[in-house]
Amino acid sequence: MTRGALNLPNILAFIRLLMGPLMLWLLAYRDSAPLAGIDASWLDYFAALAFVLASVTDFFDGYIARMCDQITTLGKVIDPLADKMLMLAAFLGLVVLGRADVFAVFLILSREFFITGLRVMIVGEGRDVSASWMGKVKTVAQMFAIGFLTMDWPGGTLLLWIAVAITLYSGYEYVRDYLKGK
Repeated sequence: MTRGALNLPNILAFIRLLMGPLMLWLLAYRDSAPLAGIDASWLDYFAALAFVLASVTDFFDGYIARMCDQITTLGKVIDPLADKMLMLAAFLGLVVLGRADVFAVFLILSREFFITGLRVMIVGEGRDVSASWMGKVKTVAQMFAIGFLTMDWPGGTLLLWIAVAITLYSGYEYVRDYLKGK
Protein backbone atom coordinates (compact mmCIF):
# COMPACT_ATOMS: atom_id res chain seq x y z
CA MET A 1 0.00 0.00 0.00
CA THR A 2 1.43 3.37 -0.98
CA ARG A 3 1.34 6.37 1.33
CA GLY A 4 0.96 9.19 -1.23
CA ALA A 5 -2.62 10.38 -1.08
CA LEU A 6 -2.60 12.52 -4.23
CA ASN A 7 -2.78 9.92 -6.97
CA LEU A 8 -5.10 9.29 -9.90
CA PRO A 9 -7.38 6.78 -8.11
CA ASN A 10 -7.99 9.23 -5.25
CA ILE A 11 -8.57 12.12 -7.66
CA LEU A 12 -11.19 10.00 -9.45
CA ALA A 13 -12.85 9.24 -6.10
CA PHE A 14 -12.94 12.98 -5.29
CA ILE A 15 -14.56 13.64 -8.68
CA ARG A 16 -17.20 11.04 -7.76
CA LEU A 17 -17.76 12.89 -4.48
CA LEU A 18 -18.66 15.99 -6.50
CA MET A 19 -20.91 14.15 -8.95
CA GLY A 20 -23.36 13.09 -6.23
CA PRO A 21 -24.43 16.63 -5.30
CA LEU A 22 -24.60 17.52 -9.00
CA MET A 23 -26.93 14.61 -9.68
CA LEU A 24 -29.09 15.48 -6.66
CA TRP A 25 -29.34 19.09 -7.86
CA LEU A 26 -30.35 18.01 -11.37
CA LEU A 27 -33.02 15.67 -10.02
CA ALA A 28 -34.41 17.47 -7.00
CA TYR A 29 -33.99 21.16 -7.74
CA ARG A 30 -35.49 21.43 -11.19
CA ASP A 31 -37.28 24.67 -10.34
CA SER A 32 -34.13 26.45 -9.16
CA ALA A 33 -33.12 29.54 -11.14
CA PRO A 34 -30.31 27.98 -13.19
CA LEU A 35 -32.44 24.95 -14.16
CA ALA A 36 -35.84 26.60 -14.60
CA GLY A 37 -36.98 26.42 -18.18
CA ILE A 38 -34.84 23.41 -19.11
CA ASP A 39 -37.01 20.55 -20.32
CA ALA A 40 -37.29 17.78 -17.71
CA SER A 41 -36.10 15.14 -20.18
CA TRP A 42 -32.84 17.07 -20.64
CA LEU A 43 -32.38 17.22 -16.89
CA ASP A 44 -32.90 13.45 -16.81
CA TYR A 45 -30.21 13.03 -19.49
CA PHE A 46 -27.77 15.29 -17.64
CA ALA A 47 -28.42 13.52 -14.32
CA ALA A 48 -27.96 10.13 -15.99
CA LEU A 49 -24.74 11.34 -17.62
CA ALA A 50 -23.42 12.54 -14.25
CA PHE A 51 -24.31 9.17 -12.75
CA VAL A 52 -22.67 7.19 -15.56
CA LEU A 53 -19.49 9.28 -15.40
CA ALA A 54 -19.35 8.86 -11.64
CA SER A 55 -19.93 5.11 -11.98
CA VAL A 56 -17.11 4.85 -14.52
CA THR A 57 -14.75 6.62 -12.09
CA ASP A 58 -15.73 4.00 -9.50
CA PHE A 59 -14.53 1.22 -11.78
CA PHE A 60 -11.35 2.96 -12.88
CA ASP A 61 -10.19 4.23 -9.49
CA GLY A 62 -10.22 0.71 -8.09
CA TYR A 63 -8.69 -0.83 -11.19
CA ILE A 64 -5.87 1.73 -11.39
CA ALA A 65 -5.19 1.53 -7.65
CA ARG A 66 -4.78 -2.25 -7.83
CA MET A 67 -2.88 -2.42 -11.12
CA CYS A 68 -0.48 0.44 -10.32
CA ASP A 69 -0.09 -0.38 -6.62
CA GLN A 70 -1.59 2.97 -5.63
CA ILE A 71 -3.83 1.76 -2.83
CA THR A 72 -3.77 4.32 0.00
CA THR A 73 -5.44 4.65 3.38
CA LEU A 74 -7.18 7.77 2.09
CA GLY A 75 -8.43 5.80 -0.91
CA LYS A 76 -9.79 3.06 1.34
CA VAL A 77 -11.86 5.71 3.12
CA ILE A 78 -12.82 8.07 0.29
CA ASP A 79 -13.80 5.39 -2.26
CA PRO A 80 -16.65 3.82 -0.28
CA LEU A 81 -17.69 7.26 1.00
CA ALA A 82 -17.93 8.57 -2.57
CA ASP A 83 -19.96 5.48 -3.54
CA LYS A 84 -22.41 5.99 -0.68
CA MET A 85 -22.76 9.72 -1.36
CA LEU A 86 -23.49 9.08 -5.04
CA MET A 87 -26.12 6.45 -4.27
CA LEU A 88 -27.63 8.61 -1.52
CA ALA A 89 -27.88 11.60 -3.88
CA ALA A 90 -29.39 9.51 -6.66
CA PHE A 91 -31.97 7.81 -4.46
CA LEU A 92 -32.98 11.02 -2.66
CA GLY A 93 -33.42 12.81 -5.98
CA LEU A 94 -35.49 9.94 -7.34
CA VAL A 95 -37.71 9.93 -4.23
CA VAL A 96 -38.25 13.69 -4.63
CA LEU A 97 -39.32 13.09 -8.25
CA GLY A 98 -41.67 10.31 -7.13
CA ARG A 99 -39.83 7.72 -9.23
CA ALA A 100 -38.41 5.62 -6.40
CA ASP A 101 -40.43 3.99 -3.64
CA VAL A 102 -39.42 5.64 -0.36
CA PHE A 103 -39.56 2.33 1.56
CA ALA A 104 -37.27 0.63 -0.97
CA VAL A 105 -34.82 3.50 -0.62
CA PHE A 106 -35.10 3.35 3.17
CA LEU A 107 -34.20 -0.36 3.13
CA ILE A 108 -31.21 0.20 0.84
CA LEU A 109 -29.87 3.17 2.78
CA SER A 110 -30.41 1.47 6.15
CA ARG A 111 -28.38 -1.51 4.97
CA GLU A 112 -25.65 0.79 3.65
CA PHE A 113 -25.34 2.68 6.95
CA PHE A 114 -25.43 -0.49 9.03
CA ILE A 115 -22.81 -2.30 6.94
CA THR A 116 -20.60 0.79 6.82
CA GLY A 117 -20.64 0.80 10.63
CA LEU A 118 -19.91 -2.91 10.71
CA ARG A 119 -17.00 -2.42 8.31
CA VAL A 120 -15.55 0.27 10.60
CA MET A 121 -15.70 -2.23 13.48
CA ILE A 122 -14.02 -4.88 11.32
CA VAL A 123 -11.22 -2.48 10.39
CA GLY A 124 -10.81 -1.65 14.07
CA GLU A 125 -10.23 -5.35 14.69
CA GLY A 126 -7.52 -5.36 12.01
CA ARG A 127 -9.51 -7.58 9.66
CA ASP A 128 -10.01 -7.29 5.90
CA VAL A 129 -13.03 -5.30 4.70
CA SER A 130 -12.73 -5.80 0.98
CA ALA A 131 -16.01 -5.78 -0.88
CA SER A 132 -17.49 -9.22 -1.37
CA TRP A 133 -18.61 -10.54 -4.73
CA MET A 134 -22.23 -10.11 -3.66
CA GLY A 135 -21.43 -6.55 -2.60
CA LYS A 136 -20.25 -5.85 -6.14
CA VAL A 137 -23.42 -7.43 -7.57
CA LYS A 138 -25.42 -5.23 -5.20
CA THR A 139 -23.71 -2.12 -6.51
CA VAL A 140 -24.37 -3.08 -10.13
CA ALA A 141 -28.04 -3.85 -9.37
CA GLN A 142 -28.44 -0.47 -7.68
CA MET A 143 -26.73 1.27 -10.60
CA PHE A 144 -29.09 -0.32 -13.12
CA ALA A 145 -32.11 0.60 -11.01
CA ILE A 146 -30.89 4.19 -10.64
CA GLY A 147 -30.21 4.42 -14.37
CA PHE A 148 -33.67 3.18 -15.34
CA LEU A 149 -35.41 5.34 -12.74
CA THR A 150 -33.42 8.43 -13.70
CA MET A 151 -34.41 8.01 -17.32
CA ASP A 152 -37.97 7.11 -16.24
CA TRP A 153 -37.83 3.92 -18.31
CA PRO A 154 -40.25 1.02 -17.85
CA GLY A 155 -39.00 -1.62 -15.44
CA GLY A 156 -37.21 0.81 -13.15
CA THR A 157 -39.40 -0.01 -10.16
CA LEU A 158 -38.92 -3.75 -10.67
CA LEU A 159 -35.15 -3.25 -10.91
CA LEU A 160 -35.27 -1.19 -7.71
CA TRP A 161 -36.96 -4.01 -5.79
CA ILE A 162 -34.51 -6.55 -7.22
CA ALA A 163 -31.72 -4.25 -6.02
CA VAL A 164 -33.38 -4.13 -2.58
CA ALA A 165 -33.41 -7.94 -2.36
CA ILE A 166 -29.76 -8.22 -3.45
CA THR A 167 -28.77 -5.37 -1.13
CA LEU A 168 -30.38 -6.99 1.89
CA TYR A 169 -28.89 -10.39 1.05
CA SER A 170 -25.39 -8.94 0.68
CA GLY A 171 -25.85 -7.24 4.06
CA TYR A 172 -26.82 -10.58 5.55
CA GLU A 173 -23.62 -12.08 4.12
CA TYR A 174 -21.49 -9.37 5.77
CA VAL A 175 -23.13 -9.97 9.15
CA ARG A 176 -22.88 -13.77 8.80
CA ASP A 177 -19.20 -13.60 7.86
CA TYR A 178 -18.46 -11.19 10.68
CA LEU A 179 -20.12 -13.47 13.23
CA LYS A 180 -18.16 -16.44 11.87
CA GLY A 181 -14.93 -14.46 12.25
CA LYS A 182 -14.17 -14.29 8.53
